[in-house]
Amino acid sequence: MFRRIWAALLYLCGILLNSVYQCPEHPQLAALGADEKEFPEPHLGQWYFIAGAAATKEELATFESVDNIVFDMAAGSTPARLQLSATIRTKNGFCVPRKWIYHLTEGSKDLSTEGRPDMKTELFASSCPGGIMLKERGQGYQRFLLYNRSPHPPEKCVEEFRSLTSCLDSGAFLLIPRNQEACELSSD
Repeated sequence: MFRRIWAALLYLCGILLNSVYQCPEHPQLAALGADEKEFPEPHLGQWYFIAGAAATKEELATFESVDNIVFDMAAGSTPARLQLSATIRTKNGFCVPRKWIYHLTEGSKDLSTEGRPDMKTELFASSCPGGIMLKERGQGYQRFLLYNRSPHPPEKCVEEFRSLTSCLDSGAFLLIPRNQEACELSSD
C-alpha cells in the first residue's frame, strides 16, 4: 500500500514539474526576408562551427574528426539561393573545402539543400551575441548545430546551447575543439 501511495505521489510530482519547467523557446529566424524571397542580410558572412547536439552520438559522427570549420554564407545568383562555402580543418591538420547551395522556399521555414532532397534545415536565434542555431534533419537523423561569428564565443553560450538541446531530448553533445588555426576560405 505504501509503495502505491509513494508511486502516485512521485507521479504527481513529475507531472507538476513537467508543467512548470518547459524548454525555453528560441524564436525561429525568418528564412525568408521581408519580401519573402531573399535571405536576411545580417545572417550572411563568416561563421564558425562551435558545437553539435543530437539524440545519439551516431548523428554527430560526421564531426568526430573535425578540429574546426569556418563557413561563409553569401547570397546566391538568384534571390532564393544561398551559397555556402566552408573549409574544414581536420584533427590531423588537413584542410577540406566544401560548397553547397540552400534553396529558400516561399511559404516554408525550411531551407532545402541542393542535391539532398531529404535534408531540411531550420534557423533559430541564439541568446548568445553573434550566435545562430541550426536544426538539420534528414533521413534517419536530426541534430542541432551552434555557430558564432567568433571562433571562441563565451563559455556561457556553449552551456546555454547544451542546456537547451538537452531539454529538446538531445543526449549526445560534441564541442568542436578549435585548437588549430582555421583554414583559409577559398575565394572562387
